[in-house]
Amino acid sequence: RLLAIIAVFVGGLLVGRTPEYLGKRIGPREIKLASLYILVTPTLVLVGTAMSFAIPGIREDVESTSILNPGVHGMSEVLYAFTSASNNNGSAFAGLTANTPWFNTALGIAMLLGRFLPIVLVLALVGSFAAQQRIPATSGTLPTHRPQFVGLLLTVTVIVTALTYFPVLALGPLAEGLV
Repeated sequence: RLLAIIAVFVGGLLVGRTPEYLGKRIGPREIKLASLYILVTPTLVLVGTAMSFAIPGIREDVESTSILNPGVHGMSEVLYAFTSASNNNGSAFAGLTANTPWFNTALGIAMLLGRFLPIVLVLALVGSFAAQQRIPATSGTLPTHRPQFVGLLLTVTVIVTALTYFPVLALGPLAEGLV
């Protein structure tokens, strides 16, 4: 539903009308909340991975005790660990020893924030929509039951997903394939 809200917002901008979805106006507050929701998981993944390698004391601990495969593959293992924790998945690469104080703490925080921040943001978005009065559909309302909207939604989904996960792909599998 959040990508649909963003697609309706983009469609409203394209036709020059105030975007509406399910009888509610989509304003700056709603778009900010939807955007933050989409950015929570990638931010947790990239920040956690960056901290694992950027802070000197932590980097030495990670490289000496946790990573069994040095190089880009070792970084992919750390990246996947944070991806898994942020999405509350629970899986990991076999080459990463995550039972260290740093990973226990960092992955626990990523898991906690990855679980509850999206919930808080969605509740804030729903509360924002609930506070609005329902408005009748006008000639400028973007119909969401037509093939054009499906195409717009697919386009927005592909663009947002590509922009969100390209840094992860560039840091992990693509870099490993080039080495």
